[in-house]
Amino acid sequence: MSDIDLTSRPPAMQPLSLERRPFELRALTSGLLTGLTWGIAILGSIPLFSVIIMLVAEGGSRLDIEALTALPPAGFEMGGGFGNAIIGTLVMVAIAAAISVPLGLLAAIYLAILDPYSVVAGTSRFVAKTLTGFPSILAGVFTYAVLVINFGYSAVAGGVALAVLMLPTVVLAAEESMKQVPQKMTDAAFGMGCTRSQVIWKVVLPTGLPGILTGIMLAVAGAAGESAPLLFTALFSNYFMSELMEPTASLSILIYNFSAMPFDNQIELAWAASLVLVLMVLVFNILARLIGQSKV
Repeated sequence: MSDIDLTSRPPAMQPLSLERRPFELRALTSGLLTGLTWGIAILGSIPLFSVIIMLVAEGGSRLDIEALTALPPAGFEMGGGFGNAIIGTLVMVAIAAAISVPLGLLAAIYLAILDPYSVVAGTSRFVAKTLTGFPSILAGVFTYAVLVINFGYSAVAGGVALAVLMLPTVVLAAEESMKQVPQKMTDAAFGMGCTRSQVIWKVVLPTGLPGILTGIMLAVAGAAGESAPLLFTALFSNYFMSELMEPTASLSILIYNFSAMPFDNQIELAWAASLVLVLMVLVFNILARLIGQSKV
């Protein structure tokens, strides 16, 4: 057995250098991928900003109080507006939200808390994810067959068609938000003697509220810009809505109708209505972003 010199010390280790080397392979790869990401982002934003600039240039000049409050002109008439279409859009989106939000929250509670691993829950998730890619015009055809044939074109039928499109977004967003609630919080509530319903209403829903509201705002923004379902359900009207069970104007259908007319006045109104619709959708998206970042 050889002798071991216990007095000798190992050579001192050189300190690691934290200085960034610009020509190192990892640094070059990181810079290349970062530049590529920025380039793709800028390239993808060009169509968006070009559309916004065009809408502001074409529709901003016609956007005034008359355009926001007056009724649509007919034929060779000048002036007019799309006030009835703004009201009709807001009413139908409100009807859709009143239907889809309660049903979506109840479904999300079942999927996330009550019975998340059952066959019914798995099937419901699959159906909800499938409906997110559901062609919007089929929602209009479905509502036409169920409601319009029996009760006629109406704001209610339009709201139901939009609710069909909103429901899967609300369900999936609310379920995911509820799943993000820390398990320790629910366990602590159960340990204090809370019932399951108390845990849901007092712990899970308030904690997951920002994510739930974000999903709702995104669903509302998507529904506000839909046009195909409303062609089969709400149709259109040149007058202000007097009751829910009658044909109702909407911004998307007004844009569709006026953009095909050979009159400059109607085309200008179509541009202005497009700008208003984009601003509405933009507001809903900004609200969804702000709510998602808040700590309610």
